[in-house]
Amino acid sequence: MIHQLNELGYINDEDYSSSKTQVEEKIQNYNGIVIRSRFKIDKQFIDAATNLQFIARVGAGLESIDCDYAEQKGIKLIAAPEGNRNAVGEHALGMLLSLFNKLNKANDEISQGKWLREGNRGVELDGKTVGLIGYGNMGKSFAKKLRGFDVEVICYDIKEGLGDENCKQVSLKELQEKTDVLSLHIPFNELSHNMVNSEFINGFENPFWLINTARGTAVVTADLVEGLKKGKILGAGLDVLEYEKASFENLFENDILPDAFEYLINATNVLLSPHVAGWTVESKIKLAQTIVDKIKVNFD
Repeated sequence: MIHQLNELGYINDEDYSSSKTQVEEKIQNYNGIVIRSRFKIDKQFIDAATNLQFIARVGAGLESIDCDYAEQKGIKLIAAPEGNRNAVGEHALGMLLSLFNKLNKANDEISQGKWLREGNRGVELDGKTVGLIGYGNMGKSFAKKLRGFDVEVICYDIKEGLGDENCKQVSLKELQEKTDVLSLHIPFNELSHNMVNSEFINGFENPFWLINTARGTAVVTADLVEGLKKGKILGAGLDVLEYEKASFENLFENDILPDAFEYLINATNVLLSPHVAGWTVESKIKLAQTIVDKIKVNFD
């Protein structure tokens, strides 16, 4: 990325360790900033950035940025959901197949010298209905990955007219009536915050499997655990957790773990990964290239 930005005529500085306050003290010297999620770009930061023309985030979401205020200041916002959508789709599928075939549980048991065939009898994806909430870049990528399976794929989204050859758009009621596997592909916002709670879970007609590669705050962990205990949720693959810090880099600042999290890490029908669904060798390159291409289009 740096090499290509240099070729575009930009003078580039790299800084991966300064605090937000330290960056604010010098941000007026820059026309653009490329970030991940180390700290929030709030009104105070934007007011200090008197010459900023664009904020580019090497990732899909812009929730770490006060987007409305930045746009009021005439600052262009750039994200790169195209860069890691394939990685997220593959990760979601991998989690689902691993859960269905109890691969994580079987591996742990064999490492302990246990050879339990009947206890690790899997279930097949064929014949199931996969329901997606959110049908943007990530949801569409996952739906595309499911084309090789004999499944019905349906989606619910607040935007209309998003269905395509890979997925039928339905109402939330129909999704809750039909779904065997629920996969979340929603951004962080007021509507998605704590969306998957007890009331939402109990609204499903059949017990279902849950995959979350979106945002941890979409799922109330205590309510998820309740659903798992009651058998309303058959299993869960979680790449994200509500306990994550805003930077996505850490979970807990001490050794005191919530009871719900203790349950998750000990449950054999739960698969966890550390917010890496979009974090592949290939997506790192694609994300950077997407940002460069968008800067080129808007400012070249």
